[in-house]
Order: sequence, then C-alpha cells, then structure tokens
Amino acid sequence: MTFLPLGTRIPFMIVLKLAYKARVSPTGRVDYISWEAIMKKTTLLRKLIYDPEILVMPGAHDALSATIVEQAGFKAISLGGAACSICWLGKPDVGLVTLTEMTNHIRNIAEAVDVPVFADGDTGHGNATNVIRTAREFEKAGAAGFFIEDQDAPKRCGHREGKKVIPTNEMIAKIKAAVDARIDEDLVIMARTDALAVYGMEEAIERVHRYREAGADMILVDALTTKEEMLRLNREVNIPTMATQVEGGRTPICTTKELEAMGFAAVVYPGSSFFAAAYGIKKVMEEICRKGTTTGFADRMITFEEIDAIVGLGKVREREAYYYKDVPTL
Repeated sequence: MTFLPLGTRIPFMIVLKLAYKARVSPTGRVDYISWEAIMKKTTLLRKLIYDPEILVMPGAHDALSATIVEQAGFKAISLGGAACSICWLGKPDVGLVTLTEMTNHIRNIAEAVDVPVFADGDTGHGNATNVIRTAREFEKAGAAGFFIEDQDAPKRCGHREGKKVIPTNEMIAKIKAAVDARIDEDLVIMARTDALAVYGMEEAIERVHRYREAGADMILVDALTTKEEMLRLNREVNIPTMATQVEGGRTPICTTKELEAMGFAAVVYPGSSFFAAAYGIKKVMEEICRKGTTTGFADRMITFEEIDAIVGLGKVREREAYYYKDVPTL
C-alpha cells in the first residue's frame, strides 16, 4: 500500500470527500493516507473486481449494518433490493421498491461509509428510457456500481419459483442505455440473467456473451444450482463473474476461497446481515415477552457504549470541540 508523506497538504475538495475516517484533520493536514483512499470509489471498485483475490461484498440493509461491515474490514458493500424491501417496507421482494426509495437507501449508505457501494438496480425500473434515469440517479446517490436484471413482471427473488425473463434484445437495449447514461466511465455496470431457471444453462451462457458484447462490465447468472454449473460458467465466459451466497437459497454455500478457485471475481451475501438481525430481534422480543426484562439477554446484545463507538460519537465530539474551541461558554 502506498502512503502520502507525513504532513502533506491536499486540496480542500479532496478533504471533503475523504471525511473523518481517512485520517485527515479538519485543517487538511494528513497524518497518513493511502492512494486507495483518494481513488474514486468507482475506480476502486473496478480495481477490486479485477484483482486476483476475490472481492467479498457482504450485503448491508441499512447505514448501521453498512458501517459494521466496513469496520469488520471488508473492502466493498452490496445493497440488495430484497434488503430494501424487507427492511424498509416490511414487504417481500416482489418489485415493490421504487426508484426513489432505492436511491435514498443508496445515498444514506454511501454517505455512512468510505468503501464502494454496489447497488441493486432491479429491472432498471422500466424500459431503456427508465434505465437511463436509474443509472443517473444511482450515480448521483453515490453508488460505485449497480446491476440490472432481465426478469419480466411480476418480478421474483432470484431464488424463488415462477420467474419470467424478457427477450435478450430487450435486455441488451437496457444495458446499452445504462452504459451510455453513466457520467463516470468507471461506474461498474453488471448484467444479471435469470434465464437459468427458465430456459436452462445453455440459454443463460448465451445471454452472458450477448450482454458482455452490449457493454456490461460484470455478469451474474443468478441462482446457479450446482458446483458444476458454477465451474462451467467461469470456463465458458470471458468476463468477471459474481457469485451469490443466499442462506437457504438455490446456490451451494461455499467458502470464499472455493469461489475464487472456481473463477468468480466477486461474491455477495445479500441476506446475511438482515437474516442475523431479524433473528436477534425476534429472540430479544421473545425474552421481553416471556420474562419482562432483557437482563438475561444482555450477553447477546451490543451495549449502549459500543453502539456509540460504531457510529462514531467520539469523532463527532472531537469535531465539536475543534470548531467551538473559541466560542465562549455560558
């Protein structure tokens, strides 16, 4: 990792982008900072995808979970439509989330963390014209990349029955619209196909080739059902591929090293954070209902002080002290 020299001055606009987590004082003095921290998030995400080591992007369902993912040491975060629908709306993943709702969700999470955020663009929220707006809104909200899928309405979670897919040429039009709409050429655009469950592996791979030709930077064949399918995909396509690991889903659960050996460039865990959160909430509510207190559950909860540390209360107090040091107290 390359570091800038101690005491280096950097432009004010870069200081604004780096925020507190980048080890930059409010006056612009650098204690230490890597070139990766200055790199655009889009450029960094693209670099991480092409690195030899598989990129692991756990899913975050809100800004708090995103902060925890970042603090655990992950280099990027994914945000799925299911997480938004289930955790924001309390509704199943059936295409209910609007473009505005998803954009707001992206903005809150991208603001909370310094690592790249890779977002779910659903079906693009309509035809190619709608895809243009989706791409623009996601980019303005701070997404470093996003994907669109070739499902038809009514949309389904990729690991559920009853999916339908649009014609290949219609999806190609959407991909081209997304590529043309991006302002930052490093914004990563992934094409997802759900054709495997509808037409089989041959059709899915054929679509992958066509989507790559249309300009997609990465590919997801969703809900692969066997390790043989996973290996075949990476043997037969020449573009970065993503794996999904959904607990209880169709795709075999593998270690990240196994997925890397299979040839995947990235892997997402779209439900792990809110599955675990829902379990914890369910259990503590049962404890309160049954015993009338959380005392016996305290060893399975984060403390008041630990939450303050996670969300950076100490840094807020330091900034307040810096800016108000010359303000007389009453």
